[in-house]
Amino acid sequence: MKKYLAAGVLLMALSCTNTDKTNTQASTDNISESKVATTAVVELTDSKVQNIYDGYIYLKDALVESKFEDAQKAATQLKTSLTNFPGCENTAIIAEKIASAKDIASQRKEFTYLSSDVIAMFKHADLKKGSIYVQHCPMANKGEGGDWLASEKQIQNPYYGDEMMDCGAVLEEIKPSK
Repeated sequence: MKKYLAAGVLLMALSCTNTDKTNTQASTDNISESKVATTAVVELTDSKVQNIYDGYIYLKDALVESKFEDAQKAATQLKTSLTNFPGCENTAIIAEKIASAKDIASQRKEFTYLSSDVIAMFKHADLKKGSIYVQHCPMANKGEGGDWLASEKQIQNPYYGDEMMDCGAVLEEIKPSK
């Protein structure tokens, strides 16, 4: 599936559930400037999709750093971005579960489901600049494995943080179509 960004797919509407999108106006988002700066190398055409990506990376980074409260805040902001994007309402519910989780282990478990949804979304996103890396840890979730997105090739595992920071591999690189 290396050539998934064929011209016909690029014309396909984008959302968490692959339903049509009808509005691409920017939504407001509270992601801090410092966190947005870490994802500046990835630029997407749609500002709402960009907000979802930035929020996702903010959440992933909080889990990498094992910062429970930061992950709650990031998940709350991501929930807002997802709620404002038609077709992503169910994914927003997963973000809410991460925000209301009682511990980081629960956050990381729900992150698996969230990642599955957004990975499908970004495989069909109109990427203008940079690369998005789909990464995988085979040991996550008690050996069932877990995937995530990153803006860099270097593995920084959100499922284990500093316990096993570099456990994982790049499965796929999503590049601009041009």
